[in-house]
Amino acid sequence: MMTDEHNNFIETWGSMGVLWGINRSMARIHAFVMLCEEPVDLETVSSELRISRGNASMSLKELRNWGVIHRVHISGDRRDFYVAEPDIWKMLFSIARVRKEREFDPALEALRGLLGNAGLEKGSGVYTRMNDLEKSCSKFDRIMMKALGNEKRSRMMLDLLAFYKD
Repeated sequence: MMTDEHNNFIETWGSMGVLWGINRSMARIHAFVMLCEEPVDLETVSSELRISRGNASMSLKELRNWGVIHRVHISGDRRDFYVAEPDIWKMLFSIARVRKEREFDPALEALRGLLGNAGLEKGSGVYTRMNDLEKSCSKFDRIMMKALGNEKRSRMMLDLLAFYKD
């Protein structure tokens, strides 16, 4: 049974999902699946969240691509069922990795293209700013590659960083 707290979490997670670069419905579905003890099917998702079956189906597929839910089969039932990734760190790691690939990498590539082909006058203020931005983003990219290159290593890095207090 969905409580007011469940619904509040679903709506809040939906709003936060927009900040990840996913649509609100997809994030709401993710929150709903995380709150379910048992695997849920498309019909349940659609009816509980009051969204179309098409929207639910496309969102479930995309959530699987993100690695934050999994499709499971229940013996004797032909429907597909879905469960949330049980390992929260793995879920967060998947979100971070996909966001880097979809958002940060294209932005860095666009910045490099700007520096290489835009005809910016070397030594100008704009060139200097863009060049400094590229250097900083490249350093950040190397850090993210180390952190997101290996799930176990990234967990250790986060634990190490969390250990140090101001």
